Order: sequence, then structure tokens, then C-alpha cells
Amino acid sequence: MVSISRRGLLAAGAALPLLGLKARAQAPGKVLRFALSSFPPSMQPWMHTGTAALTVKLLIFRGLTGFDEKGEVRPELAESWTQDGPTGWVFKLREATFHNGKPVTAEDVKWTLEQVAAPNSTAFMKAEFGGVDRIETPDPRTVRIVMKEPTVTLPIWLASPHMPIIAKDSIEGRAGLGIGAGPFTLKGQERGVSIEVAKFDKYYKPGLPKLAGVKLTAYADENLRVAALQAGDVDLIEYVPWQHMNAIEKDPRLSLVATDGPFMGLNFNGGSGPFKDVRLRQAVAHAVRREEIVQAAFFGRGSKLEGIPIAPGSLWFDEARSKYWAYDKDKAKKLMAEAGVANGFSCTLLSTAQYGMHKSTAEIVQAHLSEIGIEVKLNLPDWAGRVDAAGKGRYEFMVQGTTADNNDPDGLAPLIDGDLPPNMARSWQIPTPEMHMLFAKGRAEFDPAKRKAIYAELETVALKQAPLVGLAWRSQGYGMAKGVTGFKSYPGSTNFFSAYSMEETSLA
Repeated sequence: MVSISRRGLLAAGAALPLLGLKARAQAPGKVLRFALSSFPPSMQPWMHTGTAALTVKLLIFRGLTGFDEKGEVRPELAESWTQDGPTGWVFKLREATFHNGKPVTAEDVKWTLEQVAAPNSTAFMKAEFGGVDRIETPDPRTVRIVMKEPTVTLPIWLASPHMPIIAKDSIEGRAGLGIGAGPFTLKGQERGVSIEVAKFDKYYKPGLPKLAGVKLTAYADENLRVAALQAGDVDLIEYVPWQHMNAIEKDPRLSLVATDGPFMGLNFNGGSGPFKDVRLRQAVAHAVRREEIVQAAFFGRGSKLEGIPIAPGSLWFDEARSKYWAYDKDKAKKLMAEAGVANGFSCTLLSTAQYGMHKSTAEIVQAHLSEIGIEVKLNLPDWAGRVDAAGKGRYEFMVQGTTADNNDPDGLAPLIDGDLPPNMARSWQIPTPEMHMLFAKGRAEFDPAKRKAIYAELETVALKQAPLVGLAWRSQGYGMAKGVTGFKSYPGSTNFFSAYSMEETSLA
């Protein structure tokens, strides 16, 4: 159980208006106090276990590339990279040091990529790096990665926070953390409560990080998380509840940075249960009035998502396809009749009670499906339980709250390509061989116009197969004391990677 000051508890009990309390941002060089939405279920470097874990991992790890505040790829451990023939890429490493004092070398990079792609790997990006043909290390600061097929997206993949470079042989067993080269070092943790990191004096970027350290405390109760910020007990919080965004914006002592990009959706179990039938996945897709999710779960801070999550205004967006799953109760009933369950059926929906938007979304889906004869029982474990159940396929369908891996359409592959290995962010056992082929074709094509045509075809197939049903775009917010500077809310699909900016963050 997370402890909070008596003042914070009193604030929570006051329904969280403007409290009139003096927010206390600490002096420069001190430890920033960060309120996480949950304690990370795991901090294994290459696994995906939620946003809170990503935040911590982005403090202690770095990859060959990363993302900047515009969501674009930037150099990290690699200071430059170039194409080398149709399938090769050459990365030049900068002079950097691991937390154990040893230099980052080409051998460390080679070892890392081999661990991710190994047959027994549980890495989130195992499938992507299974496409590596060979890795050459001509000298300690040069890595040549040769793919089996042309791969325009390799620098983007390497920027993922799920792909940090770890010191060779520093992980023992599947539960090992490994030694990274990020701006902070792990100082200590109280399991289930808090994690502390300290400035790494040998970080490869001169003058960074600006903080002496960060103490991250889990406030699973979203109201207590806001109360702690308003009371001055923390400096920065993630997952600002949508019902409190307005109060934070109006508080002269605080600021809110928020952006759309994350979304809510539904995943399905295609290995067992009713949703093996694509017609029932489509019926569910047409039975939900999404504007009610936007209002009830996000207090209007979002918009309907009636298709695959491709952001409006992007090069890849198509207006007609974006409305494919518009609400149509009659069509939903017709699809159920075609599937042989005209009178309805019962099923269980996996979500979590730990995040209000997950629980509210599940309750609205439950209510709407009851209108077409689908009786839904909710399963609402804590976040760690939800991650475990999702990763093992122990559900019939589930609420998903996530984002694409990046702002390129290829970033959707981990969410909708059913031919990739299972994980907690993708439907279970829904094979999508045609989509898998189109993703491969898209990442092998370097011509932008041709890529656009490929992804249009892929989107059409994804809408018909429904391995992911979109529900709502949501505004994702961070709240902070006015004395916090340098922290950025990253755009679109890179929003969950905002902790990249913690190296630039300081306290006035």
C-alpha cells in the first residue's frame, strides 16, 4: 500500500478542487518526485509491461536511437547511421559508458540483438529482430546489421524503449534487469511502493541529466495521485485523470501538458470462445456508441475511434476507412444472426479497476452489448493481474489502452499483426497472414507513395479481420508544479515515451 501524507489524504477527500495549498517544487539539483500510476510489474529491459515500467526504463536505459520531442528518430548510443546496400545498415557508436563503468561497444550491441531474437526470448520486439540475417562488428565502435529483407524501419525499431542496449552478459536469468547506459542509475526500490534513481555522472551527453535524481512513487489511486500534486507532495504525475485536467489547468501553481495519441480499443481471443468468429468481432465493433466512452471515461477530452488507430491529419489517414465501425445496431444484430447466435450469448470482458478509463470503458461496452443480447461479465483485476492474464490469453475479449509503437504505420504491427508472437497488447491467436505479408512489404519499400498504397490495403484488411477494434482516442496528460521545466509531452504514438525528456528536466 502506498503511503501519502495526511495533507494529501485530506486533499483527496475534498473532491480535488483548487486547494489553495502552496505547491513545493524543490530547488535545482534536487531529486524530482514523480508519481507513477502503478508500480512496474517488471522492469526487464526488452519486455512490455505498461507505461509506468516504460517511464522507469527510459531513465536507466538507452538504445542505439531514440525519439525527440517531435516524435522523430534521434541519435542515442549511435551517433550516426547509413544504409549499406539494400538490406544493410551501418551504425557508428559514440563514446558512451555503461553504469558498471565499461564502454559501450559493438559487441554489446550484437549481444543485445541476439538476446532479443533468441528462440526462448520473451522480448516485445522478438519478431522484428528475428528478421536480422547477421550482425558484424568490424571494430568496437561500428556495427553492421544485415537484414534478411530490405527494412526501412530499422532505425525506428531501434528507437523503441523496448530495445535498450544492455552490457554483454549482464543479465542472469529471465528476471534479470541488466546494466544500461541511461542518464540515471538504479539506486534502490521498495517493492510495490517506490523506485529511486540517481544521476549518472558518466552519461554521454554533456551537462545531462540536470536532476540529481528521481524518486518514483506508485499512486495507484488516481485521486490520491492528483491530491499529492496539488498538496505539493510530488512534482510531476503521469496519467492525469480526465475529470481533473480542468482543475490543474486553472491552478496557477500547476501546469498540464497533454496530447492525443493513445487510444482505447478491444482485443479478442481467437483461440477459444465466441470471438473466434470474425462476425462476432464485427458485431461488437458496430454495437458501441463511442461518443459515450469519450464523455464518460474522458470527460470529453478525446474523440471517437471507429477504425484502426491512424491519426487524423497524418499522411496515412483516410476519412472513409476511419468510419468503418460506425454505430449500427441493426448491422450488429444481423452479424450475430449470421453467426448463429441471433438470441445472444454470454462472455467475459477483461479490464482493470486500477485505471478509471479502463473500468469506465468496460462498463460502457458491457451496457451497450446487453442491448443486442450479449451478456458481459466484467473481470477487473489490478494492473499486474490484467497484464498477466492478457499475456497468457486468459480472456475472451479485453479492453486495451495503448498506442502504436511509433508514428509510422509499421508501429501498428505489434498491435494488429496476429502472426507475431503473443503479448499483452495484441489479440490472442487471430492469425492474419495477409496483414503480416503487407507489413513486410511496407517495411521493405523505400518509396513513400508506394508505402502509402500498401498501408491503405493493409488497413482495409485489418478492418475486415478486426484483430483490434478501436473505441476512442484519448488525451494523455502529465501534471506538474510550475517549477518543473524541460519535461515534454511527446506527440501521437510516442506519447508514452515522454520520459525520454527527463534527461532535460530540471527543478527551479
